Amino acid sequence: MTASWNRQSPSTMPSHRYTDIFSRVGVPLTDRRWPDARITEAPLWVPVDLRDGNQALAEPMDPERKRRFFELMVRMGYKEIEVGYPSASQTDFDFVRLIAESAIAPDDVTIVVFTAARRDLIERTVAAIDGITNPVVIHVYTATAPAWRETVLGHDRAALTELILSGGRDILELAGHLPNVRFQFSPEVFNLTEPDYALEVCDAMTELWDARPDRPVILNLPATVEAATPNVYADQIEYMHRNLARRDGVILSVHPHNDRGTGIACAELAVLAGAQRVEGCIFGNGERTGNVDIATLALNLHAQGVDPMIDFSDIDEIRRTVEYCNRIEVHPRHPYVGDLVHTAFSGTYQDAIRKGFAEHRRRAAALGMPESDIDWRVPYLPIDPADIGRSYDAVIRVNSQSGKGGIAYLLETDYGIELPRRAQIDLARHVQRRSEASGAEVSADQIWDVFRDAYLSDPAPRVTLERLDIDGSRVAVALRSGGSAVTRTFADAGPVEAIVATLAEAGIDIDVTELHQTSVRAGSSSDALTMIEYRSNGATGWAAGMDRSVFAASAAAVLAAANRAAVREEVDA
Repeated sequence: MTASWNRQSPSTMPSHRYTDIFSRVGVPLTDRRWPDARITEAPLWVPVDLRDGNQALAEPMDPERKRRFFELMVRMGYKEIEVGYPSASQTDFDFVRLIAESAIAPDDVTIVVFTAARRDLIERTVAAIDGITNPVVIHVYTATAPAWRETVLGHDRAALTELILSGGRDILELAGHLPNVRFQFSPEVFNLTEPDYALEVCDAMTELWDARPDRPVILNLPATVEAATPNVYADQIEYMHRNLARRDGVILSVHPHNDRGTGIACAELAVLAGAQRVEGCIFGNGERTGNVDIATLALNLHAQGVDPMIDFSDIDEIRRTVEYCNRIEVHPRHPYVGDLVHTAFSGTYQDAIRKGFAEHRRRAAALGMPESDIDWRVPYLPIDPADIGRSYDAVIRVNSQSGKGGIAYLLETDYGIELPRRAQIDLARHVQRRSEASGAEVSADQIWDVFRDAYLSDPAPRVTLERLDIDGSRVAVALRSGGSAVTRTFADAGPVEAIVATLAEAGIDIDVTELHQTSVRAGSSSDALTMIEYRSNGATGWAAGMDRSVFAASAAAVLAAANRAAVREEVDA
């Protein structure tokens, strides 16, 4: 019964045409153990970009792109790589032969080749791997779900089991004698297959292939078309994990797709449920909505303090290679790798990130440790962008939704300028007017332009400082206001105090309520920047001065305040 506060109305969509997962597949699992499990080590990652990902491309990879992608995977540390479907494509066959006849595959990398359970295709596959000295996995698949076996293959359960076993016997006959070759079986669309039948056919294959710890068989259980919430897939995987025969001779693998947008969750819960190996694509390319993204999965582990066992320390180079090979751009919001995933435009986010970075620097200094070695706890950033080769340049960017924190962060990181909080608030108003007028993002250089226009510029000064002499505690000031000159000497005063007193004698009352000094950029060539908050005739404002000399910068800030106060008086009059 819908709650009274939920005012949504029924849609016109024909949802009645679809059957829920529990009506299609039963899962005889009542004492689930996976909800209490934790992931403490990385599974074996198996990228399938060169086969499953490749066959989903509008323009499949040519040999040069295939090789470039393969070499990237090797550099990243993948130790088992599915390289192609050699019986389905001459390009794939030739690429497997390249591996056989060259040294592009290091000795510790396992080569996986894919085939359907048909003798002529298996023969072609075995011919492709001839001469490869690396470990090799021959991966055979057959769809086992009811709609596939009945509508597509025209078999009942018994006939399909015999077809699968026939393919298994062919592989055993043609490659069983090869000491470097192991076998893998995928009951395709496992997630929509009756659990008892999936268990039956998998046990039959591991018995046929004599699965044992010293020559394990890979059983790969795909969510070929994602059809349920991730907890259902976890139940299915745990059922197999706990009931498979020869379990110590089985490597339990999963291959989730992303049709419901929950492929990542399916894979993570499957590992909790007993999966030891995960197939997917780097950044998730694949049929329909894609294969599971094994880059995101790996970096999710990294973010939980678990070594992913794969090197993502130059993620932008990885992205460039993947985009080149797939001819598909990675979305700017794609987890970890997208251009905007470490970027905050919102003022609230920016303020928290800026404060988090400041705390991080202070803590590193207090511990006497490099910033890259201490615990990471900057708000809104799950990992340190530097871990994956990203700079901090794009962490905070400013638009009309941004606030003082982001603006202050950009000025500090690009110009070294640290502003007091109330000055940040005042500057944010000026920047927001600029960004709202243009409707565009505002860069650090543009923020600096706004700052100079708002606080440093004096297009038509009413008051000028003609002389400021400082000799110990003696200060001499000469001003010109309008056509009148005012000169005063103070025996015991600071320069700011002396200038304010001289302005008062010239009829311009300025009360400096805050003075903040910083520098513009670092090093011996940096300029001093003084920013003051002042009150004049009941109104407050900010002004700034910049010079190589701290005294001159402070004097310029007070004169800028006086000129702004004079202009305001003229406008009010």
